[in-house]
This record gives sequence, structure tokens and C-alpha cells, in this order.
Amino acid sequence: MPKPKSKNKPKKNPAISPDNYWEVKQKLAREGKKLFVQKIFADWCKGCGICIAFCPTEVFEKSDSGIPAIKNPDACTGCRFCEFHCPDFALSIHERYPDRRKKKNET
Repeated sequence: MPKPKSKNKPKKNPAISPDNYWEVKQKLAREGKKLFVQKIFADWCKGCGICIAFCPTEVFEKSDSGIPAIKNPDACTGCRFCEFHCPDFALSIHERYPDRRKKKNET
């Protein structure tokens, strides 16, 4: 017997859809902004709080379980202070829309 379909499906946000990758990329380039993705490896984190205490833009907050949670992902400036100073290597910061084209005269 087939499963009943859920009526409470999460709606897709068109701003982060892969269909409008180039539009978002060009808009960010015009504004001179870059967006970053923060990944927390919860199994590796011991909850020391360095990332929460020293983030200049307050991207992280402490969750109920004691490990950091991402509070404001778009505020990240990509300084990677949290990633470099995490004693457990439990954080990773990457550009959300990297430039995938090879530029002329670059090696």
C-alpha cells in the first residue's frame, strides 16, 4: 500500500534554488559580497565554545546540547577564525558560490 502524502511539505526557497545559481552569483558579484557555508561536525565537537566566543559576526550560538548551532549563516564573512582555532577540527567554512571558471593568465 502506498504511503499517504504529507500535506506539510517544506516549501523550496527560490533564492537558494540551483535553478537561479547564475542570477544569485551575478547579483552578489555586483554587490561585492560573498556568502559562506558553515558545517559543524557534531560528533567531533566537545563544546569548548571558542567559535561562539570569538566569531566577529555572531554566526554561532550554543544549542541545548552544548555544541554550537548556526544562528545567522549569512552574516559569515569567511574569516575562518573559528575553523583555524577549533581544537577538534569540528568546523568547516566554504564559499557558497565559488567562481568555477578559470580566469585568464592565472596558474
